[in-house]
Amino acid sequence: MPTSRARLVRRVAVDPAGAHYASAFAVPAVDLPPLTPEDWARGTLEGAPAAMRWFVRAGWLGVLGLRLGPRSSAQHVLGWPVAVSGPDGITLEAHSPLLTARNVVSVDGDALVWATYVHGESRRGRAVWAAAAPLHHLIIPFLLDRAVRRAS
Repeated sequence: MPTSRARLVRRVAVDPAGAHYASAFAVPAVDLPPLTPEDWARGTLEGAPAAMRWFVRAGWLGVLGLRLGPRSSAQHVLGWPVAVSGPDGITLEAHSPLLTARNVVSVDGDALVWATYVHGESRRGRAVWAAAAPLHHLIIPFLLDRAVRRAS
């Protein structure tokens, strides 16, 4: 009996690397199409249903205050500026007066990993992220699973 990919997206440990918050979700690389990390980032965020794209952008802009760019641009992924992109990973980084957030998508022989790092610039920034993090823990695995199913 085939296993549902939804059950394969799992939370994994990640080094916070100086951030106040860090989380990561992984999908085993077995049977994944050979896409670049940038393709996976775009498929995950830009391939989300329209209502979900609106919802997450509203949160990023209105709640977190992130400064985002255009939704469709080679230098942005759903508005997130591309800080670094290469064959092994892509880093999307956005800033606000409250916090700095980085999403790092990497692919290696074992897994596709989506890691998020948040540095609160103040107590208020850390409190706002603490309130937003539970949604993040639901949304990223959902969107990552959806991107994997659509690409497979």
